[in-house]
Amino acid sequence: MTHIWLRAEQRANEDRAGLTPAGAKALIEKGFRLTVEESSSRILPLQGYIDAGAEIAPEGSWPEAPAEAIILGLKELPEDGTPLRHRHIMFGHAYKGQPAGQELLRRFRAGGGTLYDLEYLLDENGRRVAAFGYWAGYAGAAVSLMCWAAQQQGTVCPAVGAYPDKDSLLTDLRERLAPYDARPRAIVIGALGRVGRGGADLCAELGCEVTKWDMAETAHGGPFPEIAEHEIFLNSILAMPGTPVFVPVEMADGPRRLTVIGDVACDPTSDFSPVKVYDRTTTWQAPALRVRDTPPLDVMAIDNLPSMLPLESSEDYAAQLLPSLLTLDALDSGVWGGAKGFFDEHLEALA
Repeated sequence: MTHIWLRAEQRANEDRAGLTPAGAKALIEKGFRLTVEESSSRILPLQGYIDAGAEIAPEGSWPEAPAEAIILGLKELPEDGTPLRHRHIMFGHAYKGQPAGQELLRRFRAGGGTLYDLEYLLDENGRRVAAFGYWAGYAGAAVSLMCWAAQQQGTVCPAVGAYPDKDSLLTDLRERLAPYDARPRAIVIGALGRVGRGGADLCAELGCEVTKWDMAETAHGGPFPEIAEHEIFLNSILAMPGTPVFVPVEMADGPRRLTVIGDVACDPTSDFSPVKVYDRTTTWQAPALRVRDTPPLDVMAIDNLPSMLPLESSEDYAAQLLPSLLTLDALDSGVWGGAKGFFDEHLEALA
């Protein structure tokens, strides 16, 4: 019998889950065994999993789970160096040379376990079967508007936190924007993708004029002076070879209306980053990085934006992921076989 173990998330400010009670019920009805850890932070109440028929385990007890259990989570494990003997489904961030990712792979090698990286669950067209992109864009646009509102008061955006639902977020934003007759104009690059659609939708809900660009508008490779004519720029394009530079240093130093960059793709250390005016991510405690003073230019680059809306992002992502979870009894084929191939390749190349 396939045994899935839903662990509690152990990263700060992480309330999401990759499986809902409805998904738990579907797995159990198919004949899977399901264990769900208690959690002090999960947005979805434990009772729903109990009602679905799941077994319950103490928070953080996954290291003692039976060897055959498949551990399901979202974000990073504690970096304690312990060998990993189980099969883990999570975002590993281990295949692009990241130092922490290399250490994670060494832990799998030491323990004999396997990583099935959620980022590398791909369909036959090479497209991810599940992604948090829409809510990353939605929350990223929200924090970018918070940055703009703070600038109107001569300050930098204060700390942000999670919201019970998107309606609570919208209510908060409307209150912050209420003192201002005009709304900022926003330009979204990558507007046809999940991230871009989320960002554009949030801006539209708040009454902002939105310019939507995608591959057709950026195909000439730049420069892109139109970006500087908007108050807010939302980057929704992942950094990769061939990505144009959208915001060079010269734009920040020249005449511009642009005062907020929401780099939702958030890859400042990549050589291919299209935003060249900053070098590090921002945080929930300090969401905005002030990179120019006159006029102000703030960069928002939080790397776990969907966690701000844990309810909607959990329900959306879990619904996308569930069809693949229902095939875990055929772990050597389909998206799971493909993910195992990525793991084997990078483990073999590990120094």
